[in-house]
Amino acid sequence: MDLTQGTIQEKRTRSKKMMLWFAMISMFMMFAGLTSAYIVSQERPDWLKGFQIPTAFYYSTIVILASSVTFHLAKSAIQKGLQGATGLYLLVTLALGISFVILQFAGFNEIIANQFYFTGEQSTVTTSFIYIITVTHLMHVAAGILVLLVVIYNHFKQKYKQGQTLGLELGAMFWHFLDFLWVFLFLFLYFLR
Repeated sequence: MDLTQGTIQEKRTRSKKMMLWFAMISMFMMFAGLTSAYIVSQERPDWLKGFQIPTAFYYSTIVILASSVTFHLAKSAIQKGLQGATGLYLLVTLALGISFVILQFAGFNEIIANQFYFTGEQSTVTTSFIYIITVTHLMHVAAGILVLLVVIYNHFKQKYKQGQTLGLELGAMFWHFLDFLWVFLFLFLYFLR
């Protein structure tokens, strides 16, 4: 396919999607660096063996996967012209996204309750990595929630309709990426403890 062909609108759509892909690949590379450093650090003598992932992280994984489903349903609904259903699914996605953040902080509280800290005398390199990886992902989720709020605002301003869903599609791509990224990080932390 020749990327220089098509209407101006088609070219803009392709370029916006391509820019989002570059941004997501860059974010993934950052996490690849963090996880690589985690793997190398496991050779340290002070590495905690068998660190237990907080229970709240399991629940947050389920919640973020559910949010991906509801965002997909919102995208499908707008493509069918179902404005009301789209709004409902977007609001449910927002509630699930906020729940994910709350559960992440509950997971941090579990780690602290077990006397593991990010810094200080009682910190370990293991827990420092877990905090850095999860907090970095949380910053991206915060950006995702801002994107979702813009999508919701634009939806209720009726900027999306059949054939004009680019903003919602870009928001969904980014949200699904965040979900994929968390599942990758969760499985990584689960299997490489």
